[in-house]
Amino acid sequence: MNLLEAKHPINVKKSDLSGSVFNNVNISGATFDNVNFSGASFDDINMSGWRVNDVNLSGLRVTKANLTGASIRECRMDGMTIDGVSVNEMLAFWRAAHEAKEA
Repeated sequence: MNLLEAKHPINVKKSDLSGSVFNNVNISGATFDNVNFSGASFDDINMSGWRVNDVNLSGLRVTKANLTGASIRECRMDGMTIDGVSVNEMLAFWRAAHEAKEA
């Protein structure tokens, strides 16, 4: 199925759209629930204001991203790195320094 210059919302349920291509598409305000994006690729995407909850991002690679104001909370970060530095080690170092200041 091809949609070209369509300007109306679509409601997709219980569908397999694997292999689909979305190019120059505005899906602002869209809702995705119980969706499998494994193996998907996102390039040149505006995700400002995005919220993700209860997601599996294992193996995620983020490059050349604007993370201004980003917040990561209550997450498992085993093996996660920022510029090659372990996030768990950075947090442990910060916590130790913070606790030392309070003592």
